[in-house]
Amino acid sequence: MLPRHHDAIVAVASAPGRGAVGIVRVSGRDLSALIAALFGRALTPRHAHYLPFTDAAGQAIDQGLAIHFPAPHSYTGEDVLELQAHGGPVVLQLLLARCLEAGAAFRLRLAEPGEFTERAYLNDKLDLAQAEAVSDLIEASTEAAARSASRSLSGGFSAEIHALRDRLIELRMLVEATLDFPEEEIDFLQKADARGQLDRIAAQVDAVLARARQGALLREGIKVVIAGQPNVGKSSLLNALAGAELAIVTPIPGTTRDKVSETIQIEGVPLHVIDTAGLRDTADEVERIGIARSWAEIEGADALLLLHDLTRSDPAYAAGNAAIAARLPATLKRDGRMLALFNKADAVVAEAAAAASAAAPDGIVLSAKTGAGLDRLRQRLLELAGWHASPEGLYIARTRHVQALRRTAGHLALAQAQAASADPALDLLAEELRLAQTSLGEITGEFTSDDLLGEIFSRFCIGK
Repeated sequence: MLPRHHDAIVAVASAPGRGAVGIVRVSGRDLSALIAALFGRALTPRHAHYLPFTDAAGQAIDQGLAIHFPAPHSYTGEDVLELQAHGGPVVLQLLLARCLEAGAAFRLRLAEPGEFTERAYLNDKLDLAQAEAVSDLIEASTEAAARSASRSLSGGFSAEIHALRDRLIELRMLVEATLDFPEEEIDFLQKADARGQLDRIAAQVDAVLARARQGALLREGIKVVIAGQPNVGKSSLLNALAGAELAIVTPIPGTTRDKVSETIQIEGVPLHVIDTAGLRDTADEVERIGIARSWAEIEGADALLLLHDLTRSDPAYAAGNAAIAARLPATLKRDGRMLALFNKADAVVAEAAAAASAAAPDGIVLSAKTGAGLDRLRQRLLELAGWHASPEGLYIARTRHVQALRRTAGHLALAQAQAASADPALDLLAEELRLAQTSLGEITGEFTSDDLLGEIFSRFCIGK
């Protein structure tokens, strides 16, 4: 542990603003002296004591509940004191100041973001994946994400990772033991079905990786950018997808001059949809800035909805579409992350809509005004996101979990190549298995640098 982990810490643990109840939380190695300084007596462990909260002069701040959780039976694994008072910001700040004043002699300081949960991890109350799930549960933007984060917090995801790790350790022991007996190594590994064990582990890692990708989608969602020429219906489409009048819609070209963002959810997957300024050449300086921002959003899009107007077929409009197509990032189309949409189907004859559909079979004909075609668009957006409906049991995951599993799968693939060769190099096979185990261990925190811990917990809220 770092020196700062030996300090007692305190913070307001409830959300900012006014509420019925607010909580001030303290954690440290031994809080008996602080409790005596605050209340003049000890508190019965895990009992709610209703008593006055006073300042140093004995003047009342509030009345509320004080609960002492002695180590190790607490959230952090240390002594924890929780003061539950009325949830006014001034009251909570007075209580916080009183705790800092009373605890000055005991090295009590303000907690950093995520420091309570970091201590829970350091004291083996949670592994790293569970600790991250605490933050994910708080920040969940959909019901599916909240349920998945809850499953990760309960240890379901970690249990799968630990099971994989144990099987890898067993296989490593088998392979490394043969290095001391070179004359018997091949027969010994064949009898133990080492190659079969490796194949089964690799298949299980692939299955966990597939579910982790889905869990990462639930947590992070994807960035969807709506682009096209002015007045093709981009803002109307955003409003239709969001079910609210978020963007201003007028017949005047260039109405949208800056991006308008909204997060929607489809089957529990959050999609961050961005309406952009119409793409065209213009002398208006303000509109030019908006268009430049539009191209910046397109460059960073996970998925692009390129909107076309079925009511227009004039040469100037066709030239504008050609100019946009020439400037679009090649990776969007190559990776299948661009979807052509043909809007205003309600304003044209059926033959025109059918002709557009035939010209771009992968596109979607729709009407942002009537809602026709929106259900198909929603399903295509899920496909672009890579989402597959999963049964109950999906765990929340982060990008770093997916990357660690990919590295694990890569090392296992190299190990399989060694095992399949006519004359396998067992030292290389053993090394790839070791690297695969290390990559798995990064998920739960068995092999984790202090820098990574700082990065992870700094993103938590203060008081958690």
